[in-house]
Amino acid sequence: MACKSCSSENQKIFHGELAIHFGGLAGLEKPIVWVFPKLLVCLRCGFAEFTVPGNELNVLVSGKAVPGVMVSAPTDRADKC
Repeated sequence: MACKSCSSENQKIFHGELAIHFGGLAGLEKPIVWVFPKLLVCLRCGFAEFTVPGNELNVLVSGKAVPGVMVSAPTDRADKC
């Protein structure tokens, strides 16, 4: 399969660890979702792609933690000011 960005065939699969968080100030009140996907990385241009697993995707859709998903809970930001 060729790279979707540059059409190179020079790609490799790596194991990843990503913390996905919601943007903006409202995102501070939502969980950070941890995923450990396989990453397909183009070794020519650096384009990478991965799939978010179903349960983790549910957290991203709802903005709320669900059982069985590794998340970092939001902290009380008022104490840090």
